Amino acid sequence: MIDSTLNKSMVENPETLINCNEFDGCSIAIIDDEKINLDMIQYYLEMEGFTNLISTEDSSSAFSMIESERPDLILSDINMPEVSGLDILAQIRGHRELADTPVIILTASSDNETKISALRQGATDLLAKPIHHGELIARIRNVLKVKVSQDQLKAHSESLEQAVRLRTKELEASRLSVIQCLARAAEFRDDDTGQHVIRVGKYARIIGEELGFSERELWLLEPAAQLHDVGKIGIEDSILLKPGKLTPEEYDSMKKHCGFGKRIVDCLPEHEAQLIRMHTEMGAKIMDIPDSPILSLAKVIAMTHHERWDGTGYPLGLEGKDIPIQGRITAVADVFDALTSKRSYKPAFSLTKSFKILEEGRATQFDPEVLDAFFSRRQDIIQVQIDYAETE
Repeated sequence: MIDSTLNKSMVENPETLINCNEFDGCSIAIIDDEKINLDMIQYYLEMEGFTNLISTEDSSSAFSMIESERPDLILSDINMPEVSGLDILAQIRGHRELADTPVIILTASSDNETKISALRQGATDLLAKPIHHGELIARIRNVLKVKVSQDQLKAHSESLEQAVRLRTKELEASRLSVIQCLARAAEFRDDDTGQHVIRVGKYARIIGEELGFSERELWLLEPAAQLHDVGKIGIEDSILLKPGKLTPEEYDSMKKHCGFGKRIVDCLPEHEAQLIRMHTEMGAKIMDIPDSPILSLAKVIAMTHHERWDGTGYPLGLEGKDIPIQGRITAVADVFDALTSKRSYKPAFSLTKSFKILEEGRATQFDPEVLDAFFSRRQDIIQVQIDYAETE
């Protein structure tokens, strides 16, 4: 039972009362199946300046109250019918959002096993009955000081995380801009609009979505696919811009663009880092990042998007699923856009004709599964064509 005699010396001497201004707004939940206990604890707390109090005598509804009100501190009796204080404690500690809420267990038991059990299950503190006014307030104050400090640290941590996310987003945007500029610079060599690389990236993303790629994988795939032909920068204009059919020697030279692409992408991080340093002032630690996952994937795509499913492609002669899936995806996206685009040596083919040509390459040039994924997204493909159409 709670001690029903108030500590008169504390009431008569206000200077001994604990200042609770630092805990303004803190809410406290009180759970006890005896109303007299609830009333007494609430009286003690109100006398000390705590006003945000909730309470219940029904232990079976206590957790619902806690889940709804989200108090900063919970005072709970241990021995209650239906649901014990330890049961409530277990529910709190097992709840992802409530697990860190401090809980002071109130007990009249002198049994050490009971006390140890409560502490093992995560009780923040124990308070023996009959409850002493001064001890109650002192323990509450100590627990709340820790809770307030933890909340402040958590808020500060969340603020820092938000700042990091913002900086990371800015960095990623800068990297994507650099990557897209490089991709379009290569494409401008033989495409006045540079829209080809944008469409190839979009088509690759559509295929990846249909194949079940994660959002992170799609985020990497789209810009990396845009760099598939970055090696065109290393090809002579007399070959790259030739309107007629290439000679065998010229075709061999053209095939080298896969290797050029890998070398160009290999050296990009340092140039990219210099641009980012000038624009973002992110600091030396961020620039310690040794590589970009987008560029790592771009290397793979640059080297493998001209490989063929039957093993007759170049430059490595890979076959079937030995070809990285991103290379197989980009192969379909690249060829489709070349078919549907006007070039100096050909008109733009219709969607139906282009699909037919792709189908003719099933299991020889293209991965059948990748083709099926692409064909199944016909409306999305058309939308990309509309959104990124070339205008003369």
